[in-house]
Amino acid sequence: MKPGYSLMKHYLQFKDLRAEEYAYLFERARIIKTRFKNYEKYQPLVDRTLAMIFEKASTRTRVSFEAGMYQMGGSVVHLTTGDSQLGRAEPIEDSARVISRMVDIVMIRTFEQAKIERFAAHSRVPVINGLTNEFHPCQILADLFTYIEHRGSIEGKVVAWVGDGNNMANTWLQAAEILGFTVHVSTPGGYEVDPALAGIRDSGCYKVFADPREACRGAHLVTTDVWTSMGYEAENEARRTAFADWCVDAGMMAAAQPDALFMHCLPAHRGEEVSAEVIDGPQSVVWDEAENRMHVQKALMEYLLLGRIG
Repeated sequence: MKPGYSLMKHYLQFKDLRAEEYAYLFERARIIKTRFKNYEKYQPLVDRTLAMIFEKASTRTRVSFEAGMYQMGGSVVHLTTGDSQLGRAEPIEDSARVISRMVDIVMIRTFEQAKIERFAAHSRVPVINGLTNEFHPCQILADLFTYIEHRGSIEGKVVAWVGDGNNMANTWLQAAEILGFTVHVSTPGGYEVDPALAGIRDSGCYKVFADPREACRGAHLVTTDVWTSMGYEAENEARRTAFADWCVDAGMMAAAQPDALFMHCLPAHRGEEVSAEVIDGPQSVVWDEAENRMHVQKALMEYLLLGRIG
């Protein structure tokens, strides 16, 4: 552990932080975003370096972390599987030992959660999960902040998850358990969420629905993801058939609360998991949601590197 890291934390899944830490992060994200919008220079991470390691391709994750770190005064090293030895000629544990001696914080976007857990176990600096097959905590952090911006506290509210029981769904369940809301989950047969994988102890934080429209009934937020996540492309045609009734359309949004929001982590396929009418409609906040990845990640990096401010 480097000097100054008196209580190092990693952010590998949503349940790594407590409810009161999230309340702090959402407030810091609000302040940091306001400064950004007002063109106020704020650079608490001068002389700090972020290493970004990508084993999965990325648009939003790379731009949000890279731009965010530069805006905070730091610098960035960008690595991909093509130009690093992660898990190939060098064991992950050795890569972690080396990289963490040269930078101050690491973000990894990879396949198995076990890989990022192994890296973090041998890192001297904080490690952030930029996405794994099992979890996507930074995205849910942004989604929650976006909801709070538009509607206030999410405590006691209902989030409808329509689609694949994937890393996003797992992370929504963790968030519900920690922050006190309920997730209505509707997936096709064979694509269910695995509560054990998500590490959920409170079965009261989610309900399962066979009918996606019933899952949306009364929801304050309706959200989905692509039918075929990265790494599962071989299943594309089978999924297209299985998910045919799980397209979030105007009928599903009409079943939700009148002021319900729609979110999607992007990239989106209009006419598949969501209709153009919904994603481009007045209830959609997907562009705010995408931008907010940068603001919440800036708050997260500040917290992991500097602790609480003020």
